[in-house]
Amino acid sequence: MKKTFLSKLLLAFSAVLLFVYGVIYACADGDWGWAFDSNFAPETFVDKSYTPLFLSECFFYTVFDTQYNSRFNDEIVQDWSTFLKGKMDTNSVKFFLIDSSATDIQKIQDYYKTQKKNAVSNKWSKTIDLSDRRVSSFFTFLSLSKQVETVSVSNENTWSYEPVARKTFNDIKIIKTIENRYNTVSDTFLKNRYWFQTVKAYFYSGDCQSAITFFQKTENTVPKNTLYYRALAYIAGMEYQQKQYAKSNFHYSQVFDKCPAMRVVSAYCFHPKEEKDWKESLNLAKSNQEKAALWAIQGYYGDEEKAIGEIYSLDSKSEHLDYLLTRLINKQETKIDNSFKEKSVIETKKRTKDSIYKSTIDLVVKIAQSDKTAKPYLWNVAAGYLETLNGNYAQADKHFNKAESKMPQTSLAIIQVRLLRLVNNLSKIEKIDSNNEKTILKDLNWLYFEKTKYQVSNFRYQNATVWSKKYLSALYKSQNNDVMAELFDRDNNFYDNEKNLQAMKVFLSENNKTEIEKIGVSVYDVTLDDINNYQAVIATFANKIPEAIDFMQKTNKFQETKFSGNPFNGSIKDCHDCDHVAYQKKKYLQIDFLNTIKTMQDNIAKGDEVYTNSLLLGNAFYNITHFGNARLFHETNIAGYGYSPYDFRDKIRSMITNCSLAKMYYQKALVAAITNEQKAKCFYMISKCERNEYYNAKYKLVTSWWEISDDKINFLAWDGFKTLKKDYSQTKYYQEVINECGYFRTYVGQK
Repeated sequence: MKKTFLSKLLLAFSAVLLFVYGVIYACADGDWGWAFDSNFAPETFVDKSYTPLFLSECFFYTVFDTQYNSRFNDEIVQDWSTFLKGKMDTNSVKFFLIDSSATDIQKIQDYYKTQKKNAVSNKWSKTIDLSDRRVSSFFTFLSLSKQVETVSVSNENTWSYEPVARKTFNDIKIIKTIENRYNTVSDTFLKNRYWFQTVKAYFYSGDCQSAITFFQKTENTVPKNTLYYRALAYIAGMEYQQKQYAKSNFHYSQVFDKCPAMRVVSAYCFHPKEEKDWKESLNLAKSNQEKAALWAIQGYYGDEEKAIGEIYSLDSKSEHLDYLLTRLINKQETKIDNSFKEKSVIETKKRTKDSIYKSTIDLVVKIAQSDKTAKPYLWNVAAGYLETLNGNYAQADKHFNKAESKMPQTSLAIIQVRLLRLVNNLSKIEKIDSNNEKTILKDLNWLYFEKTKYQVSNFRYQNATVWSKKYLSALYKSQNNDVMAELFDRDNNFYDNEKNLQAMKVFLSENNKTEIEKIGVSVYDVTLDDINNYQAVIATFANKIPEAIDFMQKTNKFQETKFSGNPFNGSIKDCHDCDHVAYQKKKYLQIDFLNTIKTMQDNIAKGDEVYTNSLLLGNAFYNITHFGNARLFHETNIAGYGYSPYDFRDKIRSMITNCSLAKMYYQKALVAAITNEQKAKCFYMISKCERNEYYNAKYKLVTSWWEISDDKINFLAWDGFKTLKKDYSQTKYYQEVINECGYFRTYVGQK
């Protein structure tokens, strides 16, 4: 069986992990993105030792294996504290085992050897009885083990795509001393420690054969505790290096089975090279439990469903079934498309049902009904969820009822089942009416507004939240209730339809809303303020200023919103950031802006200061386009936001890139202009509008800014440029344009 699913990255890391349990890399801590695609949290019932093996978009569920130096620290400190029987406080034990450099230990060991006091021994003798037999045994052990740690403990928290060279421990004399201590010490606790240190020292020396020989000769004499399985992991790594893949994988499966703290390491290092290696590993297993352990890791890499079936037949109480079940359920979820795009609710349900493997449902339901697993409530929760996806809602309820009657009453378990019940209950509804509305109100309020009060980690509610809104929207859409459909699932084009806009305004203005309508309003992110503001923007771009003022006055926050730059200034360069930091005598509110436009238009109608008012109006209408300094005006919750015109839908993009209104007022100003300076400015401003018209037409069919290529055309002779160069080269404004506008400078520099 070729392990084709193992990437080059995995193989590279394996080489490191086999020797130093190096850093394991993945994509995101807890894989936060996964929670948005799932309703089924594996953490609900599965032991935390399996967490790195939960289904993830990345190789492992967590970012780094940051415990390769510290995984057993607490256990080691506790073991030695127990051995010392109170002769040393826990903090001191931790200091010497974990935190200390070797300096203090060596100084104390020198004291034992020479019986001559030194500064360090004097310091510690005040709190520790150094003459105690157990204390002296502790320091003798540390003086040897700390030397091995010079190569076994890494201080690097980085990872690499390439294998990292393993440090070796070449002091054979120390290795033999450690082995001799194992052979001669009588205390069983110390003997066990020296046994492990012997295997470890041989491992880091690179002498694989001596390590394996020593282990095989002595393994039956030591307790099957954590130290044994840590040593067994070293042996498995060396067997892999000797290409004894079947033995290596078998031993890694034993570590996986018996030492939860090393599950992520042993699972990572497990990988048969060929089908024969896998079969040989199975043949090495002497019991059903050992075979189940092999399938537990094999299922992680391959087929969870097959592995579950094999393990269940071997040992129905195996806890490995639990994590494989969560992976199997989460994988089924990845195949579901709940977008409801162009599909009815019934069609979407059928598509969901067809995407779930029947064999998966049959297997999980069979095992759930058997009640033979260690955690039957987990299997009933999973079976209930699968039955929901399969459209068997009554059966799902039965499984959830059975699970709730026996499951641990943890906060996560309670809300997990409640969430899946909500999905099941909502899925039962195919047409919204006053009766079935009532059956889901409590759950919807809980999901949308109350769930956060539980403050439970690992609760996956995001997917159900989005799905439920889309589901309700699709139901209302099928019943021609466009307003309610919009409330639960926004359509970017909804407000482009005047009928829809008016219907929503009427609805939002009503006071006698039903409970589900209130929920819809609460989850909807558009307000009456947003709609009136949007209408004010549309009216402004249509040059219907009285209407725009009327709409703006109906808003609360928007009419009081200030522009960052002066919207009536006309700059040579389009640089809204520059305009924002420039000195401004007056800061315009949006309502001030509209009222000022109306005053200027009234003045023009009366023939008052036509040039000045027309020029300022040209600037105003230019600045509220995408090219000006007042984009704030058109960037709204309904129109949208973006750095590029292509971030907006077609209707809005067409509106905010259209400079025809600004151009019209610049042309009015030109007609009214008296001096050459005034005319020069008008021609240049008109040329800016012509430039934008050119590029709007050129890139009309482009849908994204990254599709635009640089064709080096930046000096086209627009009519305004030609006139400015031909007739107004002696004006002061002409020189200002030359200095600031690279387009124009390039044009006039041509021969």
